[in-house]
Amino acid sequence: MSVLMKIAFYQGIRDEIPNQELARELASAKNAEGVKEIAEHLWDKNPNVSSDCIKVLYETGYIAPDLIAPYAQDFIKLLHSKQNRLIWGAMIALSTIAPLAAVDLFEKRDLLIKAISQGSVITQDGGIKTLAQVAAVDQVYLDELNPFLMNFLRTCRISDLPRHAEFIVPCVNESNRHEFLTIL
Repeated sequence: MSVLMKIAFYQGIRDEIPNQELARELASAKNAEGVKEIAEHLWDKNPNVSSDCIKVLYETGYIAPDLIAPYAQDFIKLLHSKQNRLIWGAMIALSTIAPLAAVDLFEKRDLLIKAISQGSVITQDGGIKTLAQVAAVDQVYLDELNPFLMNFLRTCRISDLPRHAEFIVPCVNESNRHEFLTIL
């Protein structure tokens, strides 16, 4: 049986449980072929199928980021989608693989920043998490991304500040600690 047939849409189920179960199955079996099959359907004409596929992939990324890291460019392309579900799902997927794909993500930082600036709360959360993890990989990356991250923290809603600060902590070091604490 194709792993694609296990997504919620093909099960006739209108919740995320089949997608989460499939992600756990793929991750525990280290099933790269199954992940590839799911990734191929990110571009399915049926939005229910593509939505379920992005869900399976980012849930897999929570458990085994190395299995979805080869699809970083696909997730980046999805940031141009007209479907908000695919945009924020792609950003969550990128947040799970950011340390593994830091070079590619740093190169696409302008696109990531644009998606964060124009995106939903979920897109912003995933994007800030992604950029902070990229910045944590290399001081050069941090020097470039820190102004955006600190400005985002400085200007976000007060109710969102603790969550965003937590996302940014991985890239806080001696070079930006004072600014970070001052904002808090």
